[in-house]
Amino acid sequence: MAVDGSLLAGRPFPLGAHPEAGGVRFAVSAAPAEAVEVCLISEDGTEERIELTERTFGVWHGTVPGITSGQRYGYRVHGPYDPSRGLRCNPAKLLVDPYARQITGTLTDLESALGYVDDPMLGAPSPVDSLGWVPLSVVTSPGGSDTGVKPEVPFEEAVVYELHVRGFTRRHPGVPPHLRGTYLGLAHPAVIDHLVRLGVTSVELLPVHAFLDEPALIRGGRHNYWGYSPLSYFAPHPGYASEPGREVEEFRTMVAAMHGAGIEVLLDVVFNHTCEGGPEGPTLSYRGFDAPGYYLHIEGGGTLDITGCGNTLEAGSPQVVRMVTDSLRYWATEMGVDGFRFDLASTLGRPGGGRFDRASAMLTAITSDPVLSRCKLIAEPWDATGDGYRVGDFGVQWAEWNGRYRDTVRDFWRGHTGVRDLAYRLSGSSDLYADDLRRPWQSINFVTAHDGFTLRDLVSYNDKHNEANGEDNRDGTDDNRSWNCGVEGETAEPGVLALRARQARNLLATLLLSTGTPMLTAGDEMWRTQGGNNNAYCLDDETSWVDWELSDEGQSMLAFARRVIGVRADSPALRQPAFFDGRTTPSGAPDLVWFRSDGEEMAETDWFDEGRRFLGMWIDGSTSLSRTREGELVSDDSWLLLLHAGSEDLPVTLPAADYGARYEPVIDSSTADGTPEDAADLLPGEVLVLAPRSLVLLRIPMAAGSAG
Repeated sequence: MAVDGSLLAGRPFPLGAHPEAGGVRFAVSAAPAEAVEVCLISEDGTEERIELTERTFGVWHGTVPGITSGQRYGYRVHGPYDPSRGLRCNPAKLLVDPYARQITGTLTDLESALGYVDDPMLGAPSPVDSLGWVPLSVVTSPGGSDTGVKPEVPFEEAVVYELHVRGFTRRHPGVPPHLRGTYLGLAHPAVIDHLVRLGVTSVELLPVHAFLDEPALIRGGRHNYWGYSPLSYFAPHPGYASEPGREVEEFRTMVAAMHGAGIEVLLDVVFNHTCEGGPEGPTLSYRGFDAPGYYLHIEGGGTLDITGCGNTLEAGSPQVVRMVTDSLRYWATEMGVDGFRFDLASTLGRPGGGRFDRASAMLTAITSDPVLSRCKLIAEPWDATGDGYRVGDFGVQWAEWNGRYRDTVRDFWRGHTGVRDLAYRLSGSSDLYADDLRRPWQSINFVTAHDGFTLRDLVSYNDKHNEANGEDNRDGTDDNRSWNCGVEGETAEPGVLALRARQARNLLATLLLSTGTPMLTAGDEMWRTQGGNNNAYCLDDETSWVDWELSDEGQSMLAFARRVIGVRADSPALRQPAFFDGRTTPSGAPDLVWFRSDGEEMAETDWFDEGRRFLGMWIDGSTSLSRTREGELVSDDSWLLLLHAGSEDLPVTLPAADYGARYEPVIDSSTADGTPEDAADLLPGEVLVLAPRSLVLLRIPMAAGSAG
């Protein structure tokens, strides 16, 4: 390998490897280091080490002439090795650049990557050279293919669809075999068509940052499927490229395809821990540069783990704040991404591992950034500790995964709760968000997610069945709030199957008709099962992949989902951007009224009847407070949503003429695709008999409901 000329000083920022001035400028943060070498690796594995002689603000930097994009490289860091202080510099370990835009290779020998001998706290530094056994960084050039115009979907119109890049298309018959499970597979017209016809506005991709298997999985011969084990926060995961080495441009092509169809791309980002794990884990990158600068530590040099993953990034560290915001800006600008869902986001508000602070340096840096403040920002508002459960506690610009919504809706439909909390969830969770100047759409409503049962399994299993994970069924939550409808697992009993399908439609319709932003899990609309596994994080097989060969039940569920999403999209009153406040509307009635089955308004004492299994929700559409893209207020029909979780037929008296002259049946969960068996108009005071455990949506046409 020939490097022309002498090393130039370059500049410390931006960090990473950047082609410029006839070479490549390298810059990496390593404050404790006494010397740092950038190591150029040729195709035959030959290594050339070049010492970076300039250090500014703890950043080592220099420009190496004569090399270009595509150059493979790593770093070796010389400095203190003192585990009692958390310092683990070891030049025998070749390190991945934390700012690398591309990664090649993987960890092929765990023992070679360990930075210690025998004991991580007491042993000497390992002299074993890790070159040849660990991933390498690759120099890339900026820019590339156009990612298209960002759709900028208003949050109140959003329907989020959580999917796994590989699992979503791995079995898709319409995608060419060599593209299945890749970024380009996700960009295929057959896949885009499914999303558009379903009514999805925003896809939320499970982690696509380059990741590695955790040591425990490697030792057990298993693999990380979900990807919540990041190695690099800038590089797309190379395993999702159809052609090795082209993952950057293939990702950008995928984003352009989504944008061309009006669909946003959101990323699930894991800025709470890395694949290096605890002190016993490998030295692959961050640990070797500056372990105390990247990770939370306790006295004596051990790591503080509030993620349950062995380590926790130090959210109060300036270099972590800088890395996170630099990463987010990179994906939002050069990679075209529209927003982010932050895994275990409570850790970002706990500098030093202390109490949660919504005004922490990290959370403030993200929301005050001129680029990031325009992105959709979604927090998973908890971590692995009790102190970290912060649903409703994030700041004004944050949307949140609403775990309260999930639990309440599941409990209601399985008959385990009354309607008091359900009313809050149906109407946007004002108890959690209204006092923080937030909007209803900042409640990300969901009943299933990647972590837990699928929709089908939620109504088919009482208990988890995770034996295939290799952990003796100890992993995964036991708090599923599920109901198997009388039989555990698969059955041929027609009555049980019919009840399960109806319960699933109840859950799905409740989600899509609630005020707030609905999030669906990929495949739920096609009746996907994981066989009762509620933690399939390590199963890269048919258990986790979406099955596109739909059964009759799958076809019906898909038709139902399309129907309900379509109603939501066409009905501003069902996705209001402001909380209900009891205001009087042009119809002469309040904006929201709750009803009993006798057609009378709910009394105060009714809310405390825990045995109540029915709730009627009347929504006035004459002042929905929704607006066009140009900012003009729009009116809508009014609606009556009836939810009946009881086990017997229920006669429901429709509200008096003050609330509408006639009621048009629109959705009925007791039919396979939601089409009401009798679409004839109903009159005020008329009795409608609801089937056991069913949901009905009635429209009150605008002209008939505008008495005011």
